[in-house]
Amino acid sequence: MAVMSDAVASFKAQGKDVSVQFLSSDEQSLLAVQGPHAVSDLQKLCTKDLSRLYFMNSTTDTIAGVENCRITRCGYTGEDGVEISIPSNKAADIASALLEQKVGNLKLAGLGARDSLRLEAGLCLYGNDIDETTTPVEAGLLWLVAKQRRAENNFPGSDKINNQIKNGVTRRRVGFKMSAGSAPARQHVEIFDNEHHKIGEITSGCPSPCLQQNIAMGYIREESKKVGTEVTLKIRDKFYHSQVAKMPFVATHYYQPPK
Repeated sequence: MAVMSDAVASFKAQGKDVSVQFLSSDEQSLLAVQGPHAVSDLQKLCTKDLSRLYFMNSTTDTIAGVENCRITRCGYTGEDGVEISIPSNKAADIASALLEQKVGNLKLAGLGARDSLRLEAGLCLYGNDIDETTTPVEAGLLWLVAKQRRAENNFPGSDKINNQIKNGVTRRRVGFKMSAGSAPARQHVEIFDNEHHKIGEITSGCPSPCLQQNIAMGYIREESKKVGTEVTLKIRDKFYHSQVAKMPFVATHYYQPPK
């Protein structure tokens, strides 16, 4: 919010007409509808054709009689789906309408289910996998910074990021697949190399329902980031074998326009 407020002030100083309104959860709610049947089930309650709403595109529509719902083709699972921003006093009505369809595939899912999908897709959780001390270079998120912006070197943190692009970093975010019979690796679990030197720390981990094995992500020394590198994780005073793995762990299914 502070960054956006500063940006608004900067635009206004340039004579531009701009304003930002921050909405509280008392005013606005978010429904995430995810999975291969998410959009087809939502379509039954909408007036617009959602087949031309592609990944990261957004529109407004009436859903189950509720006007001005903001529908964005995105999510936090790696699956096709949408996130719907709606007035809080209508959230339960729309959720009920989606769940009560006679021919439908939607069910309620809790945070644990969502987080397992998030991790299988290799997506970061703020506060765990990224925070104010993490850079896009370290986190493998440099694709978020356009090449033109890097060249202009005028965005928040640009000096540090461009320096890391030029000179490298000491740590990288990578994925891990655990050996059979291992315990799940949670946040702050320490990572060791084969000579028992600490080389990193886990930031997220859980059992993968799709892969039927424990997976995790975390930060590891730059020289150990190669896929296939053998490491050891210390979980509750026991050591378990693991291996650096490519992310996403499970292929994503974002709804992209035809090429």
